Amino acid sequence: MSVPYETAAYEPPESPESPEEHLMRLLGRALNSFELPDETIRQLDCALAHDGSLHSAHHSAGLHRETYRHTWLLADGSAVTLWELVHNTTPGGEPQHEVYVDEEELRTATARLALPPDTPDFELPVQVQLSPAPAPRHSYVPDASADHARRLLRRAENPDRPGADLAARLATASAHRITQAFGGPGRARSARIGFSLYEHAFLLRDGAEVSLWEVEHTATPDGRHMCEVYVSEDTARLAMERRAAQVSP
Repeated sequence: MSVPYETAAYEPPESPESPEEHLMRLLGRALNSFELPDETIRQLDCALAHDGSLHSAHHSAGLHRETYRHTWLLADGSAVTLWELVHNTTPGGEPQHEVYVDEEELRTATARLALPPDTPDFELPVQVQLSPAPAPRHSYVPDASADHARRLLRRAENPDRPGADLAARLATASAHRITQAFGGPGRARSARIGFSLYEHAFLLRDGAEVSLWEVEHTATPDGRHMCEVYVSEDTARLAMERRAAQVSP
């Protein structure tokens, strides 16, 4: 028991990008990315999934304009959309990229482009399909989670604690939550022996969830406090029983 996410064709990258990589690539090519609100960037730092699609296009006499819709799914189930405007200022010139947080800003930017008014525009209705991402098991707190994981593993004293591979995955943690699990070993009878079991659940940037199980106890020869960390609840509880048996009369 525990308590308390001929038109110019949109070309996706050849290999899958993480939501963070997709965002960084978009911001890196946009001339006005510095104008985006800090709050929007903070929200997108914890995105679980993303999707990009061509929204509309307009071509005439060597000038062109395309707009793209980029949508990210956040951990709380909400979505954030950025609008990318791609255009050239002279026939055959290099494309320029701009990014905006809403369609009104996009329309204002589009209106200033020197495209003949008698050229028909067309819209491509696109139903954005986000990559499927399971709902998180926990509600998480985005608070220096990768550092929390590092400190937890550093203080673990058991030889069979999680190894370097899992530590590397946890370095991408974007949020975490700690809950206490009840029900200790039945063989620890001494009043000086205490056991506590905690689940440290981490939400990674790719949307995966990883839990570490921390056993805190004083079942040591000199009664000092000791911390052990395991990758499953069952393994942690077996370790508690083993420790309790070692100190029981």
